[in-house]
Amino acid sequence: MSSRNSKASKDAARERLRAQREKEAKRAKVRRQLLVGGGVVALLAIAGGVAVAVNQMNQPDYWANAQKQTLVKPANTSGTDGTTIIIGDKNNKNTVHEFEDLRCPICAAYEQAAGSQVLAGATDGSYKIQYTFGTFLDPANGGSGSKKALSALGAALNVSTDAFNQYHTLLYSKAVHPDEKKDTFNSDSFLIAQAQKVPALKNNAKFDDAVKKGTFDKWALTMSKSFDSSGVNATPTVKVNNKDVQVAGLSASAVQAAIKADLT
Repeated sequence: MSSRNSKASKDAARERLRAQREKEAKRAKVRRQLLVGGGVVALLAIAGGVAVAVNQMNQPDYWANAQKQTLVKPANTSGTDGTTIIIGDKNNKNTVHEFEDLRCPICAAYEQAAGSQVLAGATDGSYKIQYTFGTFLDPANGGSGSKKALSALGAALNVSTDAFNQYHTLLYSKAVHPDEKKDTFNSDSFLIAQAQKVPALKNNAKFDDAVKKGTFDKWALTMSKSFDSSGVNATPTVKVNNKDVQVAGLSASAVQAAIKADLT
């Protein structure tokens, strides 16, 4: 009898405690709602009734509108839509074709490990490099960083191929390249600030204006379509004279050896 009474008392105490916690949780929720509501009102008051600004590149219609714009092809491109980027002698019979996404962490690792050495092969005449860029990591991870970085890279290419090479290397560098899930590249100010490290782009009003206005946004979308139609479904993909070459995870010397093996 004593045992049953003790259990009943404990059960009753637990029920009272549960009820009290529920009441406190409800009160806390109401307080949070009031605080948030008050904060919103304060922000609206400070802004004069104007909604807090958001990055226009995250708005659903930004890239839809960019698709409708007239295509502006960067200087130093070729092909019908300016989607062919060649570094080195365009008449070189050997082609190293690189497929990348600017948010791709494996592309960044590849470029950090072997990018400068591969680029040197184009400048010394061993082969020419062709670049094709995709933007599939934007829908995969959210945001528009791949597209906006590609547009900025187009603005650099419009200045010169040297500016393109240096800016391309910079964007993939350890100091600059973000985690693929962070949409860091979806920022005009960030892309322009980083460009100050490239001599040809430092305080370059033409480049800055192109990035801010999205001059090459339509071109970036067109380049992305070229990637989509290439049949390549992963980055980085490197083809030497149309033959796939394994590069991910390899050292610079191993990448160079793999490339040289398929040169004619």
